[in-house]
Amino acid sequence: QVQLVESGGGLVQVGDSLILSCAASGRTFGSYVVGWFRQAPGKEREFVAFISRSAQIKYSADSLQGRFTISRDNIKNTVYLQMNSLQSEDTATYYCAAASVVDAPARPSDYTYWGQGTQVTVSS
Repeated sequence: QVQLVESGGGLVQVGDSLILSCAASGRTFGSYVVGWFRQAPGKEREFVAFISRSAQIKYSADSLQGRFTISRDNIKNTVYLQMNSLQSEDTATYYCAAASVVDAPARPSDYTYWGQGTQVTVSS
């Protein structure tokens, strides 16, 4: 049992940066791999980034490479998503998700636990 809570979203302008946080309660993040996903109105949930238990493996979706960076602090049981040079297309609700193991890191159905989401709105 683990609960996830996202925070850090808000209203920003094109070109701004944001850091999203995903805090775990109940159990440490150290036992779980974590992914970030986002969903805009009328669109399917989209993979954003993935990080392994030890953070030795981490990467962002190809379309977000260079702008979005995932990291984690297992002592604080928190995963972060650094978002730079935000564009209007980045507007969405952002979710973090965790699982003991996943077969396909970019597949939402592989994750067991989900946060409630945090809204990011990028003004054009």
